[in-house]
Amino acid sequence: MQMHELEAWLGDDHGLTGEQLAELLAQADEIQERYPDPDNQPERDAALSTAYRILLVQDEVIGELAQQRADARAAELQALAGLRQAALMLISTGSRTEAGFAKQVGVDRMTVRNWLGKR
Repeated sequence: MQMHELEAWLGDDHGLTGEQLAELLAQADEIQERYPDPDNQPERDAALSTAYRILLVQDEVIGELAQQRADARAAELQALAGLRQAALMLISTGSRTEAGFAKQVGVDRMTVRNWLGKR
């Protein structure tokens, strides 16, 4: 990333010193190396945004990210419980096949079989 690209991304009122800008530019280059694939844009955006925020208010950022992670884990557990229940109900009635259900919800067939108690 070039400095002018970083400054365009930040906007005029970014609140960083020259030294912090240089650090953020170095971090941006490392982030690009860590997430090089075009499909990794969301990860690059999150990492760069975090790097910027760390330079401004690090303790606040860490707490927010920890809470986001906890919320995401809770949401995943709830979604998995719901999907398992759906599998139990729909596959047992013949409304869905194991393979079809697995494909529809984005898990492998063995996961669905495990949910059904077929190990």
